[in-house]
Amino acid sequence: MSLEIYLDLFSQPCRSVYIFAKKNNIQFDYKKISLFEGYQYSEEYGKINLLRKAPAIKDGDFCLAESVAIMLYLAEKFHTPDHWYPADLQKRARVNEYLSWQHSAIRIHASKMLWFKLLIPKALGVEIPKEKMDNAIEDLNASLNIFEEKFLQDRPFIVGDQISLADLVAIVEIMQPVGAGMDVFENSPKLKAWKDRVRAEIGAELFDEAHQAIIYAQEAVKTMDPKKMEHFKPKILKYFLS
Repeated sequence: MSLEIYLDLFSQPCRSVYIFAKKNNIQFDYKKISLFEGYQYSEEYGKINLLRKAPAIKDGDFCLAESVAIMLYLAEKFHTPDHWYPADLQKRARVNEYLSWQHSAIRIHASKMLWFKLLIPKALGVEIPKEKMDNAIEDLNASLNIFEEKFLQDRPFIVGDQISLADLVAIVEIMQPVGAGMDVFENSPKLKAWKDRVRAEIGAELFDEAHQAIIYAQEAVKTMDPKKMEHFKPKILKYFLS
């Protein structure tokens, strides 16, 4: 039975799973979905992931949600190189530490930039109040400072000399503001040098392919059908602006 992976590469967690599977030559059936068109709410998708989020996998009769859980499953099943999720107790703890922290920091604040600067004003037609925008930028900058000072420090990668799942999860999230024209690497030499190392380790071609949707997000939003977004509008505005 083939491994099916349901992905929308506009989504950061989907990009991490896509890159991880491709980089490790894991054979899978790529099920391309569109979150903006609401595929996650379909009856078909509900049978695979009741959480109604992406990514998700179907491996025979086994279905799994949540990107970190999926990558750990793939790492163990396909015996990927140790550096991704090291067997060494303390190195693995460092990976787990970052993966545990990022949900409530980098992920929220970097994602918010794309919504505040691009998707909410351009796709939903709602302007973001200046105070909320200023606070969001402040929160993102604070998280990026913690990332550099606590998690990266003076090491090439988060765990040391080799890339790990922590770096992969970090880079897809930190790339998200780029989609809204906010280059967070521009004024941070350490962050940019780390990004360049991660891109080189992943492979420039695979990295760029996975990030096509986000790199061209400003163009893509011009062709989005506002009617398809109406279904999400109340939920999105409540989440970000209430």
